[in-house]
Amino acid sequence: MDDSFAVQQLLLDKDEAEHFDDDERLMVLAAAIIAGSEVSQQERIDTRHPHRLYLCRPQLLPNPRINTPWKVLYDSQHDRAFITTMGVDVPTFSSLLTAGFAQAWYETPIPRAGLIGYIET
Repeated sequence: MDDSFAVQQLLLDKDEAEHFDDDERLMVLAAAIIAGSEVSQQERIDTRHPHRLYLCRPQLLPNPRINTPWKVLYDSQHDRAFITTMGVDVPTFSSLLTAGFAQAWYETPIPRAGLIGYIET
């Protein structure tokens, strides 16, 4: 009778140990799922932001009568704003200017048909 009680006790201990192992496994699995969900959400946010093709408040003029839009954009040195309006980031635009494009950029007016006094060349 003592032997059967000992065997029964061992079986119960083994079942309880497996039960606790299952609970711990479930907790680890739940934690992994939650962490994976958070990482996935952050990756979606990170990949979505570079594709936004609009300017944000810092790139807009607080008072359009004071500065030109180009001056505000250039002073912001914001990559996404440069890419949205010109198709290149700030370092690329700077390298274009230093490679010899600066004189043409700063001294050649942008042609605009339909303006009084505009002569098409």
